[in-house]
Amino acid sequence: MSGQGRHSAEQAAGQGEDASAVAAALAGRQSGFDTLMKLHREAVFRFVYGLTGAESDALDITQESFVAAFLALNRYDRSRPFRAWILRIARNKCHDWARRRKVRRFFSFAVPIDDAVHIADPQENPEEALSSRLGVERIHEAIARLPDSLKEPLLLCSLEDMSQDEAAQVLGISRKAVETRIYRARQKLSQMLEG
Repeated sequence: MSGQGRHSAEQAAGQGEDASAVAAALAGRQSGFDTLMKLHREAVFRFVYGLTGAESDALDITQESFVAAFLALNRYDRSRPFRAWILRIARNKCHDWARRRKVRRFFSFAVPIDDAVHIADPQENPEEALSSRLGVERIHEAIARLPDSLKEPLLLCSLEDMSQDEAAQVLGISRKAVETRIYRARQKLSQMLEG
């Protein structure tokens, strides 16, 4: 069986397992929720970690994403892949997190200068990050600095092994837009890593 045929067969099997788990969860059985978590928790965490760059934040956002998904499970369209749906929820939670973080950073700078001495800047200097990290850490930092519009399709297709069509579904954009954004993301990464 070809790689693409095997991927399609695995995807169909996964959707069947998702459908029965969703039905069980909607019927109030804990086993349904447990199965959905088991099947998708790692993928959601990897995606969120790729967007936030912080393990503790990624754990919190992953948990928030599943709570939100379980609360809205009756609105889930069972004809679509559950993973695409939960990743879209996680993406929205990451955007909320980023907005809250910007507000917190703004107000941390509004503190009187004498009190602000003890407030650490959570952002690393990009030049220091690139020079102090090697290999995977260096690449991870570069990915974290990509704009979300480029980072999201790159992570979904590269890390989560989604097709461009599946990523387009999660992101609510066309397949061509996914392809273009991945190309631009790779160009920017090359420029950042060469610099």
